[in-house]
Amino acid sequence: QLQLVESGGGLVQPGGSLRLSCAASGFTLDDYSVGWYRQAPGKGREAVSCISRSGGSTNYTDYVKGRFTISRDHAKNTVYLQMSSLRPEVTAVYYCAAGYGCPQEGLEFWGQGTVVTVSS
Repeated sequence: QLQLVESGGGLVQPGGSLRLSCAASGFTLDDYSVGWYRQAPGKGREAVSCISRSGGSTNYTDYVKGRFTISRDHAKNTVYLQMSSLRPEVTAVYYCAAGYGCPQEGLEFWGQGTVVTVSS
């Protein structure tokens, strides 16, 4: 079965950190760029970050620059999103997607999402 599985979400206090993981099974993640997206309650899905197939190029939306870092481990077929200095406004369901380009244009696979809640 071809799928992406996110993990690492949870409840964290403001100022804390989390690392999200996006693991692929049934296919090689190296064949795709990978993006992280978020959907806050009552809002649409928006792009957060992406990483190219090689990992040599990354992109971030303005409000996470300097606080989030995307990376990929080719051996583990996994992409990570390290989230630091978390603020309540980043509370959302976070999804990863495998596709083409960074910023991504055309998506092939979506994960089921992992919930990130930033609250005291």
